[in-house]
Amino acid sequence: MIGKSLRIVFLAALFIYFALPLIMTVIFSLSRGQAGFGPDAYVALLSRGDLLAPLWMSAQLALATVACILLVMVPAVIAVHLFAPRLRMLLELAAILPFVIPGIALVAGLSVLISGPGWLIGSPFFLTLPYFFLALPYAYRAIDIAISNLDLAQLRLAAASLGAGVGRTILWVVMPNLWPALVNAALMTFTVVLGEFTVANILLFQTFPVSINLVGKSEPAEAAALTIVSFLLTWIALLIVLLVGRNSRKTFDPVQSGASS
Repeated sequence: MIGKSLRIVFLAALFIYFALPLIMTVIFSLSRGQAGFGPDAYVALLSRGDLLAPLWMSAQLALATVACILLVMVPAVIAVHLFAPRLRMLLELAAILPFVIPGIALVAGLSVLISGPGWLIGSPFFLTLPYFFLALPYAYRAIDIAISNLDLAQLRLAAASLGAGVGRTILWVVMPNLWPALVNAALMTFTVVLGEFTVANILLFQTFPVSINLVGKSEPAEAAALTIVSFLLTWIALLIVLLVGRNSRKTFDPVQSGASS
């Protein structure tokens, strides 16, 4: 009985910790001062055409970062687990480093090390490089845990006994089992990029979080409303990706796909 009560108290405290700031932000965004409450801040956002471009830019940066994370980390983690397990500790160390390196130091280091090409340095897509490292710890952990739960050595031997090479084994056996982890890595990367402010502000790029900060300097209620809209857009994107991933998981049959190929 005591254990059940403690669990209820813990869950209630957890709910208050996460939900209370969001609830207060919603109340503030609806506040009209002495005139009561109303959706004036949300209506005002509809007339601000200057927010669409930063939102679209942040979405493009998020998609580009997700693509870079998956294209680089999935082969790297699979290769380490299959061919060089002793390097796994080194890869984990590299993935943890963004936690301890301040954003300003990361930006300064990348600016010094990367001097070209010119089309990238002067483009907002330069942010993809620091965003890659900022999202790396979360994406790496999701992919590494999923691969650790697979016995890659045995899967490789079993596939080899059936005449499949390493590439075919990875494509038709390993990747279908990694799909939930890839979705999780993509979701976390997308969330990190969509909410990142410090790096974009230092490099003077007009992303969506930077725009929220600029709006908040003159219209705090609209900034609060914009924060809620950003939160809802993020959750809608997450739900869409989850639904797509679930449907793809149900419809994908590696045996039938392999036979048809």
